Amino acid sequence: MVAPEPRLRADARRNRERIIAAALEAYVEHGTETPLDEIARRAGVGNATLYRNFADRAELVRHVTLSVLGRLADRADRARAEEPDAFRALRRFVHAAADERVGALCGLLGDGFDRSHPELLAARDRLDGRIEELMAAARASGQLRPDIGLGDLMIAVAQLTRPLPDGKGCAHFDEFAHRHLQLFLDGLMAPARSELPGTAATLEDLRRDCAGGR
Repeated sequence: MVAPEPRLRADARRNRERIIAAALEAYVEHGTETPLDEIARRAGVGNATLYRNFADRAELVRHVTLSVLGRLADRADRARAEEPDAFRALRRFVHAAADERVGALCGLLGDGFDRSHPELLAARDRLDGRIEELMAAARASGQLRPDIGLGDLMIAVAQLTRPLPDGKGCAHFDEFAHRHLQLFLDGLMAPARSELPGTAATLEDLRRDCAGGR
C-alpha cells in the first residue's frame, strides 16, 4: 500500500505544481536531460525550492509521470460520465490524451527509470482500468470494432503525439496530431472495412516500445 504524501501548504503546493508543469514542458521540448536549474527558471522558483520538493532528477521524472497518468485517468472518468454516446466518450478521451502530451511519456521512461515503483504501478493500473471501461462501453454499443485491444489504441495515440526531440517538430504539431488522431479513430469504428494483420497489441507491447524495445 502506498503511503499518502504529507499535506502541503497552499503556496508550497502551488510551487510543486509549477515545477511539475515546467518540467513536463521542458521534457516535451528537450527531453529528460534538461538541466534542473532551467526547470526551476521556467517554474519561477529558486533551485533550493526545486530540490526541497524533488531530491533528484529521477524523483522529478517520476512525479511528472504520475501527474500525467492521474490527469488522464480523471479525463477518462469525465468523458465517460458526461458523454451519453460511448464512442464519443472514447473519442473525447483520445483527444484529451493528446492535449496531455501522452506521447511524451515514452521519452520519460528511459534508462534508470523505476517502472516498478508502487505509486507508478497504482497510477498505471487506475488509468488502464478507466480506458478499458471506455473501450468496453464503445464495443458493447457496437461502435468499436472488436479486434482492437487497449495496446492498439494507446500505441497509436503515443506514436501520433510523441514530440520530436529538441523542438524539431513542425510549428503546427498539435493541430496535425489531432487531425491524424481523428483519422485513426474513424478507422476504429465498426463495421471494420478490412481484417487487421497479426494480433491485437497489449499494454506490454506499448511498454516495450516506450523502453526502446527492451
